[in-house]
Amino acid sequence: MLRHERKYLVPFYMLNDLRARFSGFVRPDIFTEEDLFGKCQYTVRSIYFDSPDLNNYHEKLSGVMDRCKLRVRGYNELEPKEMVVLEVKKKKGNRILKHRTMIPYSKLETVLETGNVSPYLILRKDQSFANALDEASRFFFHYKRKNQNPTCLITYEREAYHGKLNPGIRITFDKNMRSTINPNLSQLFDDDNLRPLFKNHFILEVKYFEDTMPVWIKSIIYEFKLRTEALSKYVIGYDVSKCFAQY
Repeated sequence: MLRHERKYLVPFYMLNDLRARFSGFVRPDIFTEEDLFGKCQYTVRSIYFDSPDLNNYHEKLSGVMDRCKLRVRGYNELEPKEMVVLEVKKKKGNRILKHRTMIPYSKLETVLETGNVSPYLILRKDQSFANALDEASRFFFHYKRKNQNPTCLITYEREAYHGKLNPGIRITFDKNMRSTINPNLSQLFDDDNLRPLFKNHFILEVKYFEDTMPVWIKSIIYEFKLRTEALSKYVIGYDVSKCFAQY
């Protein structure tokens, strides 16, 4: 299902006040755990793929409205039976659609080399084998068609919430964003040699399925004088790491 996704670059000094304002309308994401400071968050690790001529990168910079990008996503720390997600993220105008398939991280390189994903599919509770295979096929269509390769690793801590009355509303604070370029697949869970994207800012993301932003979100955004921005973690992370790599 297509959903709206709005992003805001926010100074860190606003974080606690934003938490307090959103707290009456949201609840912590069910997949998060409280840390020592009482915040519900987890670590997101994504390897973004692109073609040799960086087609996805340049489409974003050019403002192409209908486009897609591929990424492999893992969470938190590496565990013995770690799963990762093969994801196609499509942008259609002002809305986002995702196709996601889970496989064991230990089989990731084999799957990308051979394209033989069927034996390794991990089904969600609401997902059939046919649906999972279809989602995976979409990933491999784009992966092969444009000869895409691992291009940028982006890692950050995500503090995530859902709407209390409408779970389809999602509010996230993405903090401590860092990156490196041209990673190996084996580096997905590595924290070495990552460069920070921002020193004093985090990204607030607001996601919802309705045609218009809920009034309570709109009022908070207006109160804090935040402005929607076309922020791409992939593009920013690539630029930051490429800049450092030149020295």
